[in-house]
Parts: sequence; structure tokens; C-alpha cells
Amino acid sequence: MPRFLITRVASGLGVLLLVCLFTYLIFFALSPDPAVQICGKNCTPEVIDQIRGNLGLDQPFWTQFFHFVVGIFAGRTYGEGAGAVDCAAPCLGYSFQSSQAVWDMIIQRLPVSATIAVGAAVLWLLAGLAGGLLSAVKEGTFLDRFTTGLTLTSMSIPNYVLALVLQYVLVVKLQWLPFPQAVAFADDPGQWFANFVMPWIVLAVGYAAAYTRLTRANVLDVLRENYVRTAYAKGLAQPLVWRRHALRPALTPIVTIFGMDFAGLLGGALITETVFGINGVGKMAADSIARNDQPVIMGVTLLAGFLVVVGNIVVDVVYTAIDPRVRVNA
Repeated sequence: MPRFLITRVASGLGVLLLVCLFTYLIFFALSPDPAVQICGKNCTPEVIDQIRGNLGLDQPFWTQFFHFVVGIFAGRTYGEGAGAVDCAAPCLGYSFQSSQAVWDMIIQRLPVSATIAVGAAVLWLLAGLAGGLLSAVKEGTFLDRFTTGLTLTSMSIPNYVLALVLQYVLVVKLQWLPFPQAVAFADDPGQWFANFVMPWIVLAVGYAAAYTRLTRANVLDVLRENYVRTAYAKGLAQPLVWRRHALRPALTPIVTIFGMDFAGLLGGALITETVFGINGVGKMAADSIARNDQPVIMGVTLLAGFLVVVGNIVVDVVYTAIDPRVRVNA
């Protein structure tokens, strides 16, 4: 197990380094000159050259990339002399628009995105597993066909359409919910919950439909295995067969999918946060793309890559704990 974990962590670090390299390469080769963007319209070539020097943009690509990677782990200093600016680790640079440290901007908004991700994950996991199990138990019945049709419909509705419909019905017409606002849980738990209900539902609907179909297919495949037939032949009751022999192998593949989906959502639900005006990492990324704020875009991209890699490592470790076959191979 320790050897397996060390191998997975090492490979994850390699993936993160490649993500960092490709992200920085796109930033370096395809983006407009950051010095010109920072300086503005009425700017002289001398000032632009000074900004390039302060940011290290006058150095070769590999030197810039090296300083960027070192800055993530050990921090870095922009500029020289009295005008030098220290950027503490993990340093992802400074926003071109607000001059605020990118890491500080992410930390300020990450709890909001985490709240949305956790709430939506709980909803889609409960709904998906319950719907899939019920559909598998009632295979071929009206309930099974209705669940299948409902999941196809749910997967076909774009997030932004569902968000607009919910806002119109629940906020404008029925006035059951307020429009999402920034309210801390400690200040007003009820208002906090009401603010996040719609974003949770919007994100959970599509995932719940996919998890329902996946759960149904896995359960039906496991129920056709020989060892399940043998358990029935021994006279074991159906609830016991399901609990001991069917559910665990049927739900094991869902752990992998869930880990990747949840890690991706932690990096920000861009469309949902933008539609509802929620100040999370996703909305920050959308605003930065509109303003061409390259350091913030890079920071959010690296955060999303980091979370996905960590999520995969966690899933692999959990997999070895719940599946003896993987444990032996590991």
C-alpha cells in the first residue's frame, strides 16, 4: 500500500507539472503582451519595458517558467530595489485588473464553490443511487421506463436553461425563494440554505440523471453474475443477497466517477455561479476571461487540475480499501 501510494503521488506530481507547463505555454505564446495590457492605452515604450522587467517577461521562456514553478512552492519577488514586491508561496502572480494576489482571490471564493459542490454532490448522489437501485429492482415495469425517460430528459436540459426557469418560477412567480445573495451561515442559517437551494438543484439534476443510469446498469450486471445466482440457490433472502453480494461491487465503479466529478466542481461551477451571480471560483474565472486577466485564468486552471489529480489519488486509495482485487494488485 505505501508503495502504491508513493507511485500515485509521484505520477500525480508529474501530471501537475505538465498541466502547469501547458498552461504557462499558452499564457506565454498565445496571449497578448501583459505589459501592454497593464500599462493601458496612453503608455510609452519605456514604461512597457520597465513593466516587462519587473514581471520578468524580458527573460527566456524556460527561465520564466522555472521562476513561476519555484514561486508556487517557495514564493518569489517581482522587480528589484525599492519597487520590489514579494509574493508569498503559493505564488500564482497578481491580477492585472485588481493587482490582488491570485491565490488570495482564490482562497476568498473557494469556500463558496465548495459549499455549492458539497450540497450538489449530496443531492445527486442520494437521488442517483436511489433512482438507479429502484429502477433496477423494478426492471421492465412502468416505474423503470418512467425513470429512464426522466433521466434522459434531465440530461438534455442545459444548466443555464434550468437555472433561468427555476429563478422565474421559484423567485419571480411563486416567491418561495430569494435570489441568491452573499449571506454567511453563522449570520442566518435559514437564509444561507435558501440562497444555495437553486444552485444545488441546477448542478445536481444532470449528475443525478447520469448516476441513475450508471447505478441501474451496474446493479443489473451484478445481479446476472454467477455468484449472485449461487447465493439465491443457497436459499439466502433477497435483502441479504443485495446487501452482501450485489450492492458493493455494483456501487464500486461509482466511487471513481464521483471523485472526478466532485473534484471538478470544487474548481468552480462556471455556468451556475455566473447565472446566479454567486461569487465563487467559477464566476471569478468567467469574469477574468471576459477581462483577459491572464494570471487569474492560469491560477483557476491550475487549481482545477490540482483538485482533479488529488481527487483521482483519493479515489485510487479508497478503491483499494473497498475492492479486494485492486488491493491485491496494489
